[in-house]
Order: sequence, then C-alpha cells, then structure tokens
Amino acid sequence: MILTSSLHDIPAFRSPSWCMNGHVHTIACSFLDGVHPPYQKRVEITTPDDDFLEIDVIDQENDNPVIALFHGLEGSTERYYMTELAADLKEVGFSVAALNFRSCGSRLNRQPRFYHSGETKDYATFFKWIQKTFPGKKIGAAGFSLGANALLKSLGEEMDRHPADAAVAVSVPYDLRLGSINLSQGFNRVYDYRFLRTLRRKLDEKRRQYPDLPRFTGSTLYDFDDQVTSKVHGFADAEDYYARCSARKFVSDIRKPALLIHSDQDPLCPISGMPVDKIRENPVLDYVITDEGGHVGFRSEPRGWLNYVIIEYLHKVL
Repeated sequence: MILTSSLHDIPAFRSPSWCMNGHVHTIACSFLDGVHPPYQKRVEITTPDDDFLEIDVIDQENDNPVIALFHGLEGSTERYYMTELAADLKEVGFSVAALNFRSCGSRLNRQPRFYHSGETKDYATFFKWIQKTFPGKKIGAAGFSLGANALLKSLGEEMDRHPADAAVAVSVPYDLRLGSINLSQGFNRVYDYRFLRTLRRKLDEKRRQYPDLPRFTGSTLYDFDDQVTSKVHGFADAEDYYARCSARKFVSDIRKPALLIHSDQDPLCPISGMPVDKIRENPVLDYVITDEGGHVGFRSEPRGWLNYVIIEYLHKVL
C-alpha cells in the first residue's frame, strides 16, 4: 500500500484470501455489502433550469460537520457504498446529505438532460442547499467513481471558492476515455452491459417525452457517450466530452484538502490513468493506492477499512 506522508497512521488494507483479484472485490462488495438506508428523510429541491434533485438527509442537529455524498454511474443513494458510509458517518455524529443524480432517484427528471461525469452545475446547486440548510457547519464531501470525478472537477473549477472544506474521492476515472475503452474489453463487458441496460431504458423512457433526443444504436458505453451523453450535454462527441471532463485535468487546481483512494487492481478505472505526479505536486492532496481491491470495492479483514479511512481523514481535516 502506498501512502503520502501525512497518512502513515492509517491501517494497511488486507483482503480475505478468496478475494484474489479486482473483479472479485468489485463484485463481492456489490452483492454482499450494504445496510438498510439510514436516511431520515428525502428532500426535493428545484434546480435553476426548472428540474429537481432528490437529496437523502441525516440531520444530527449538532455542531459537527455535514458530509455530502455522491454516487457512481447508474447508482443512487441506496447503493451499498452510499448506505454503509452514511450509516458509519451517522454513528460518529456527522450529518449527511446524499445526492441522487438526475433520473437516479425515484423517477425520471423533467428536463431532457441527464447527468454525466463532468456535471458540476448540479453540484453547485446542491452545495448551496447544504449551506442554507446547515448554516455554520463545516462541509465535507465524499464521491465514488463518476461522482468522484465530478467532485474533483468541481473542486478544481472553484478552487478556494468551493463550499466544501475537505473531500475524499474513491475509484476516480481520472481518464474518462481510458476507462470507457477499458469497459469494452474482456470481462469488463459485463459491467458495460449492466450500465447500458439501465441507461438505454432511461433514454427510451425520456424519448417518449422528448422524441428529438438522440437514438442509441451502439453496443458500448463509449458509443452511448458518443451518440447520447455528448450530444445531450453540449459536447461535440465522446472525445470532446472525455477531454473536457476528465478529473486528471483539474487536480492541479484543487485548493481544498482532499484524499484520493484507488486500487492498483481497479478493473474499471486503470491505475495508469491516475495522474500521480500531478497529485504529488499539489500540497493539499493526499492519496492511498492499495495493492489489492477493486472498483469501489475494498473487501477487507476486518471489515470496514474504506469507511474507516474516509472518516478518519475527515475527522483530521475538518
């Protein structure tokens, strides 16, 4: 396990013997982990473009920080990594605000657009709501996969002005093009298929309301980003979308403390896409690279290594 200097006090990541590679970690955590959603209530807020965002909330009614949570591609606030972290944050006294991206909550959103790896306008709307709802509280943030990419992009864009006081980003697709192409190869096609199954269904439902939306005729996530995501959100094509939204482009501009966690065996987002040199050059960034683990999948012995590291870091910097 590789650590930056300020994090030598965290425990080493040790996985059970049956987790022999990144795929096993990724799949095992997805199917075996998770707790009942610990949220107290769901709040719906209106966006500047007359759409809505659904936010799941735990309000501790104390002076401790509030932590904003962001899920991954085709996830929601009810994914295992979101519910487990929310429950653990609640246990130690943090409030939680977990965002469902557009059309990832209880129903499809009103506007033609969806969400994507570089969507930071909705993040800005969300953080403004947090500031208004939890006045005076420090704000932390934790993002996973796609949600982590957009979180780092948001931090880089707003620099010192960003509302978050600290952040953690897990399994970031730092190079969106690399990750997308990687999904179309070998066993990764299983993940590609699962993502496309729900993306295609949402697009079909949305096209009943907006028949001028692009059709999807491809077979990979790259095709979907090229034919649909890019066109709906104002990019020329997939290459333009990836070039403009990949987190690796923004890490040098981040000015708030952030911890970046990645597995050397991540099967979806290869470690080669992580801009380690740029991260090392930024004094506010810390990182952990584990020898084992998967994509948002760190099955550990004893259980709970990932959330322990996230919470210890947030305790330290907030």
